[in-house]
Amino acid sequence: MNKTRTAILALTALLLAPAASAQSLSDGSIKVGVLTDLSGVYSELSGQGSVKAAQMAAEDFMKANRAYVGKVSVIGVDHQNKADVAGNKAAEMIDRQNVDLLVDMPTSSAALAATEVARQKKTVAMVVTGATTALTNEKCNKYTFHYAYDNYMLANGTGTAVTKRGGSSWYIIYPNYAFGQDLNRQMVSAVQENGGKLAAPSDATPFPNTDFSSYLLKAQSVRPKIFGTMQAGNDLVNVVKQYNEFGLKKQGIGLGIGLLFETDVAALGQDAFAGAIATVPWFWNFDARSRQWAGRFEKAFGKKPTWAQAGVYSATLQYLNAVARAKSDNSDAVIRALEGHSFDDFFARNATIRPQDHRVILDVQVVQVKGKSESKEAGDIYKRLNTIPAAKAFMPLSENKCRM
Repeated sequence: MNKTRTAILALTALLLAPAASAQSLSDGSIKVGVLTDLSGVYSELSGQGSVKAAQMAAEDFMKANRAYVGKVSVIGVDHQNKADVAGNKAAEMIDRQNVDLLVDMPTSSAALAATEVARQKKTVAMVVTGATTALTNEKCNKYTFHYAYDNYMLANGTGTAVTKRGGSSWYIIYPNYAFGQDLNRQMVSAVQENGGKLAAPSDATPFPNTDFSSYLLKAQSVRPKIFGTMQAGNDLVNVVKQYNEFGLKKQGIGLGIGLLFETDVAALGQDAFAGAIATVPWFWNFDARSRQWAGRFEKAFGKKPTWAQAGVYSATLQYLNAVARAKSDNSDAVIRALEGHSFDDFFARNATIRPQDHRVILDVQVVQVKGKSESKEAGDIYKRLNTIPAAKAFMPLSENKCRM
């Protein structure tokens, strides 16, 4: 009996032990820096909603670790979707504001600039909304992790699904910066590997842009089965609006979307996107766990979350949990706690953080946009077509060029 009681007391003491005391933190606290778009084309899908998501993660971590005596704070900084601004802001956040984690980073060029600064300053960065596969390939580094999705995942899911469903010929346009250039390469590869072809070479478009008429006229001329748009945010909204105004759908030219967020659909209404196929890591009414968190977010922020904002919450909480496991906010210690870690939360299903390239792999969903008449409630946007398991959703290590 005495031995049993002693064992129980020992286990209780272990469970109640502080995850990390203020004394084990570099300045007695943890500061999360959400480096994001607060004013531009991606501000609706990320922006202040990403800041709120990170704040929720910090609050939830503190509640779950009541013995923890350090403070977790969150700041949001606008990188204006510019690489030079992102690099400068990242340095300022780390050097002057003592940020321990950089998170979010929409716009691939901005993410690449910020993560290079993070590498130089040995600070953990978790890219959620930036998409380029370079982050876990030729531009990988020890301090950067890529969360939620990337261009390989998008093309592997959508390019494959659309081509196999009869989209045998494509004409693709893409924004002329790192994200678009990479996604175009990945999408063309996926289309061709599945037996499709290009009706005309892909065209780069200015970023940001509002007038896509010349590209739509070209699509009418070359008559592909699929008009592929690799734009995102407000640029995608403008493309789809003009796609419908030019009547391409009625002319039998389908719409292939590289990257789709809930806010894009809300901007024009579901019928403008109806039938379009996309690949997403998560959506708010996927299941009961998703609904529960989305309800909390909507109550706190006033809007339903995008998958980018949900991803920021998950990434922030995984970082904080790693601090708890490491009992330190020292970046190298936290990285050791992150590498190889497997988890399953409301956002990232069957997830593992690959130690070789810091790609967070997770199950992803191939979805089709419902017409408004098909929706059962407000915000009921997607019909799930199939799930791609984590092991098959992302670039295999055999193709990876990361050398950390």
